[in-house]
Amino acid sequence: MKGKTAVITGATSGIGAVAAKRLAAMGARIVLIARSRSRGEVALAGLRAVAPGLAHKVHYADLSKIAEVKRVAATIASEEPRIEVLINNAGAIFANRRVTEDGLELTFALNHMAYFIVTDALHERLLASAPSRIVNTASDAHQGASLDFGDLQSKQRYSAMKAYGRSKLCNILFTRELARRLQGTGVTANCFHPGFAATRIGDESGGLISSFAWIAKFFAISPAKGAETLVHLASSPRVESVSGGYFYQCRPISPSPPAQDDRAALELWEHSVGLAGL
Repeated sequence: MKGKTAVITGATSGIGAVAAKRLAAMGARIVLIARSRSRGEVALAGLRAVAPGLAHKVHYADLSKIAEVKRVAATIASEEPRIEVLINNAGAIFANRRVTEDGLELTFALNHMAYFIVTDALHERLLASAPSRIVNTASDAHQGASLDFGDLQSKQRYSAMKAYGRSKLCNILFTRELARRLQGTGVTANCFHPGFAATRIGDESGGLISSFAWIAKFFAISPAKGAETLVHLASSPRVESVSGGYFYQCRPISPSPPAQDDRAALELWEHSVGLAGL
């Protein structure tokens, strides 16, 4: 990873923070996208302590807002001549249905649309830096989920787990279509299930979700364990030419049948382009 630049969302805590430090220790320069300035500064200080002299940087944005995502991604694209690794990792679950200023359901906006827009904005930098990699954090929560393209914003019978599972299905379908479009470019795209790790997810969800998450974390794996597959996909020579895969514990596995639906992947892409105004 020496001499490489990695852009990471959701890296001020949890598996993202662990992965950022491990990649920095391997020689990578880390560019963070964070929402909280206090956590961002702590994360940046941690990177500088682990790997001083690499000009690590943090940018701030609310990734649930399309204008904010476009702004921060455009700034990074203008400042970074080369990006060898993009890690889309930010995500959350919400007990109650919330709608963003763009009219999008918040889980869908943060967990899927942010991935889509950041990747689009940094696309040219990744191409120019090939061989380069895109890694998307998905989840086994996609099992049992399906997409209703007539109700992507979960207006009908919202439930937190259903919305979250759909967003993670979106991550896998997005990765699948992205990999197809990147064939022959030297840029790969893969996603993974980290396992249920004791991270901040659920802490700000509200309702019973926060209570259940707090209890469940006593039985969860550590963020360090959850970050292993993320670091593997971002750095290992063994997956340098692998693209379009879904991984768990550093090995490729098969996602659910709906997550292997190429027609749904293309339809999701087309919907996302329209929603993002790209």
